[in-house]
Amino acid sequence: MKFVLAFLLAPLLIYSQDFPQDYFQSPLDIPLDLSGSFGELRSNHFHSGLDFKTKGVEGLPVYAAGDGYVSRIKISTFGYGKAIYITHPNGYTSVYGHLQKANGSIQEFIKKRQYIEKSYEVEMYLYPTELPVKKGDIIAFTGNTGGSGAPHLHFEFRNTKSEEILNPLHFGFKKMIKDERLPVIQGLVAYPLDSTTVNNSQKPINISFSKQADGTYLGVKVKANGKMAFGINAHDFCTNAYNKNGLYKVKAYLNGVLYYQYGFDGFAFDESRYINNFIDYERFHLMGQRVQKLFELSPYPLSIVENNTKDGTIKVQPGTNYTYRVELFDFHGNKVDVIIPIEYANLQATIKNVIQKTPYFVKAKNESIFEKDKVSVQIPENAFYSNFYLNFEVNKDILTLHDDSVPVHKNITITFNDVEGLSEEQLAKTYIATLEGYKLDYNKTYRKGNSFSIKTKTLGKFKLAQDVTPPRIYNVNFVEGKTIKEQKTISVSVSDLHSEIDTYNGYLNGKWILLEYDYKTKKLVHNLEDDICVQGRNDLKIVVTDNLQNSTTFESYFFK
Repeated sequence: MKFVLAFLLAPLLIYSQDFPQDYFQSPLDIPLDLSGSFGELRSNHFHSGLDFKTKGVEGLPVYAAGDGYVSRIKISTFGYGKAIYITHPNGYTSVYGHLQKANGSIQEFIKKRQYIEKSYEVEMYLYPTELPVKKGDIIAFTGNTGGSGAPHLHFEFRNTKSEEILNPLHFGFKKMIKDERLPVIQGLVAYPLDSTTVNNSQKPINISFSKQADGTYLGVKVKANGKMAFGINAHDFCTNAYNKNGLYKVKAYLNGVLYYQYGFDGFAFDESRYINNFIDYERFHLMGQRVQKLFELSPYPLSIVENNTKDGTIKVQPGTNYTYRVELFDFHGNKVDVIIPIEYANLQATIKNVIQKTPYFVKAKNESIFEKDKVSVQIPENAFYSNFYLNFEVNKDILTLHDDSVPVHKNITITFNDVEGLSEEQLAKTYIATLEGYKLDYNKTYRKGNSFSIKTKTLGKFKLAQDVTPPRIYNVNFVEGKTIKEQKTISVSVSDLHSEIDTYNGYLNGKWILLEYDYKTKKLVHNLEDDICVQGRNDLKIVVTDNLQNSTTFESYFFK
């Protein structure tokens, strides 16, 4: 028993440790204004750091938060874009993402590697002696690269050894960020479980609530006749009234007994997709609301909820009244209470939950393989969070694999077997597309003979498609044959109709040049300060290829 108790308390002890409060400085020299908080609910993941606004501009200096060395650099078209990782001697690593460019010797190091590898996208792991930094050194400049929707700095901390992502507010940043606003509750949902009826409904139902004189929120009385649970739609405002940030901690009590809780102190990257089980995914799919479930129907390995001794479900029994209270916290201790009275009532269900049964029943914990009309679907164990009846149909070469209201945790494999009626030339240009209305979206497709496969974490409609259209190169920023003395960059826009851009290479006077690709603007940009350009005539060649190896070559020249 002592061993079990120690095991259960171990995660709690991790976050009761003393994090360094004065070791790290701000990575920016402007007041810290948050546009994203740690653990904030995002598409398919929890946000892994803090997003600092940069006044809507790029190019602000980014400072090393502490002494250490640049241990990793990753330059990517998506994700964090241009990112720098600094390992510190106290056991933590700080991360700086969506950068415009690095500074000084770090930028030189990156550029050299890109030219060696002849690739814009590079990833480097460095030794402590290669790029040491001191606290306060300018390591980079803020930008909008990768998956950023506006200029900002993504900033995070990790445990260097375990790579667990940790809430930066634990590291002294709480005192750098002002927050006097209370969390905001937008919705409260009651979930009838099994055959329970809640307020005449067998389906999830909204519960009305109102603010009381003491600042708490009181929900209308919930009447139920069995097992049920609750979920909340809530957020927090921090430094400004424009950005909806995530909550830090939620606690739910039944008659004063702690029934369920979670808190965003830290988590592992491989847990992040469990957000789709943490929220009511079907409601999010249908209504765009991220309702956070205050229960779990079966245990799952998400560390922010693993310390619960109860599953959060409530069994409402005859002759008993209950008081359910939810406490919503932000990191600064601002708190909102929501109180919901519950009583037993055997009401008739006017809203019934009708389960659409099909011949294909998926048991989440088991592997499943379904086949029909030369189309097969392989589902690994634990690809889904719960059992359900799968809609699996093949009609006129279109596979209908349920719909996107059910979240997928692990890749499932879809295969179109023994495709007939296509020439070798057509087969070489074939891929499996996701069909949304009349729109075809490319999936990375693997071919073996006349069979085609994809791995996907999305349900929906799929069909075979061909791409014979090469990419387009347009919007050149110089006039052919003209002199561009004052110009610092040359750029073109690129796009592909079907299978998306795969590779791009540029050459100036026969030498490979670095082209930076931004998928948001669809631009390829070369910085003339790379000194490949010569005085006089310069011949430019750009080759862009899509994922089906259709290729377009652009050639021009200018004078410098």
